[in-house]
Amino acid sequence: MIQSMTGYGKAVVAYKGKKINVEIKSLNSKQLDLTTRIAPLYREKEMEIRQMIAERVIRGKVEMSVWIEKDAASEAVPVNTALMESYFQQLKGFAESHGISTNLDWMQTLTRMPDVLTKTEVEVLEEEEWKVARAGVEEALQHLVDFRTQEGAALEKKFGEKIDNIEQLLASIEPFEKSRVEKIRSRIVDGLKQIPEAEYDKNRLEQELIYYIEKLDISEEKQRLTNHLKYFRETMADQPGQGKKLGFIAQEMGREINTTGSKSNQAEMQNIVVKMKDELEQIKEQVLNAL
Repeated sequence: MIQSMTGYGKAVVAYKGKKINVEIKSLNSKQLDLTTRIAPLYREKEMEIRQMIAERVIRGKVEMSVWIEKDAASEAVPVNTALMESYFQQLKGFAESHGISTNLDWMQTLTRMPDVLTKTEVEVLEEEEWKVARAGVEEALQHLVDFRTQEGAALEKKFGEKIDNIEQLLASIEPFEKSRVEKIRSRIVDGLKQIPEAEYDKNRLEQELIYYIEKLDISEEKQRLTNHLKYFRETMADQPGQGKKLGFIAQEMGREINTTGSKSNQAEMQNIVVKMKDELEQIKEQVLNAL
């Protein structure tokens, strides 16, 4: 089955007053092109996160963000009361020893002193918290894969329709292909009749006609194109990650259609070839988004 390279996934998990947000989105790319924005607390796990993504995503331009939201209580900066008390005693003693009025706004002064309101604690990632955050990453990745699978189903349906159309157009060439042999023969013979004095060997003319008609024969092109169409269907039904192969098959289909067009010397056949090219072009555009 086909998966699309376009996808989006998000998860939110909670741990001790924290909301851990994980968001991942992807677009088409020739290989895995991964960029991450990870909260500082989880940066030590970045390689593990990248490995998790590489195993599930395989290919695409991927952007992943992990950030933390905390409640107001945990975000509040604690007051260093011991340091504040020390500053107060020092300032009060200095004021008294120098005869300076102590009728001042001490709170405003003290809260501006160094480190009184500075959050000095260093967060350490606990194993329990990482288990919760990792589960959030896995959930977001699963949502991304589900999204890609859903989009891939739409792609597969579209490809199936286009392959059907090409098969029908290919079959519609056959009546014109059979009638053109006689038309070619009649046109050449009629041309020769326009030159009364011309003498020619009828056996040699037949040989030349056979040679000319064989050069315009498209039986091999039709057979190869039929095989490519069948192989395209089989590849679609295979495991995900066949986007590049589908692109190569589409290129081969294009070669056979182009050769058929170059050998088609009838307007009706050339019109059919143009329609096949249009159907194939739509496949080529969409196959770029297939994983």
